[in-house]
Amino acid sequence: MLNDAAIWKAFKDRNRLALIAGPCVIENEDLCLRVGTFLKKTCSRLGVFYVFKASYDKANRTSAKSFRGPGLEEGLRILQRVRSRLQVPVLTDVHTEAQAQAAGAVADILQIPAFLCRQTDIIAAAVATGRIVNLKKGQFLSPAEMGQVVDKAKSAGGKKLLLTERGTTFGYNNLVADMRSIPIMGRFGFPVIFDATHSVQLPGGGGDKSSGQREFAPVLARCALAAGADGIFLETHPDPARALSDGPNMIPLAEMPALLKSLLKIRSAAQ
Repeated sequence: MLNDAAIWKAFKDRNRLALIAGPCVIENEDLCLRVGTFLKKTCSRLGVFYVFKASYDKANRTSAKSFRGPGLEEGLRILQRVRSRLQVPVLTDVHTEAQAQAAGAVADILQIPAFLCRQTDIIAAAVATGRIVNLKKGQFLSPAEMGQVVDKAKSAGGKKLLLTERGTTFGYNNLVADMRSIPIMGRFGFPVIFDATHSVQLPGGGGDKSSGQREFAPVLARCALAAGADGIFLETHPDPARALSDGPNMIPLAEMPALLKSLLKIRSAAQ
């Protein structure tokens, strides 16, 4: 298992693509292990640095009736199982200061959700764990405004930060991914990740749930790497049509090897 210093070094390595990927939400332990095992083998074969991602609680679902996940305690148990069995770093998001403290005992990377990126206390609590913190850009912010978010994290002692672009609100039920965001946020001195699957989400487009256009996620991922992104964030599922969260914008697991091969070609050409 890589320690925090080695994980951070991998994200800073311009000669290696970083991938953060997994199911949107923890549906069960078997799914997480299946997805994580497949992606670890694929990334190992291709020379990609891999981080497993899944949420124990989707606190920002469109409808109160939607599946949120197993909750903090059971979710962290499953993430710990994935981490120890597969020997891969894990990332999960946090929504409160108390969650940050608990998740920091298990996860290698704590993610501040886009909707919460201006919540100073949550950022400070995540940084206080000593873990790497992934700051997702709010759909309501310009990339330049993320400088203030970075300053909050740095003032709390944050030195190991990731910045993730995930699209900007563009009218009703739509997002647009501005590739200028990659070099703009890169000026803040930390690795920039591009979230390709959330960038093709159609928020609230399904009435009581979000919709999405997964066919465009590979297109945007390739564009982001050409623009200089340090890593890619992708949500994936063996059968997205049956996924309990964000199915319309997730990549079918079987398509991930071919997609990663194409991304590596783009990245190599762009260097």
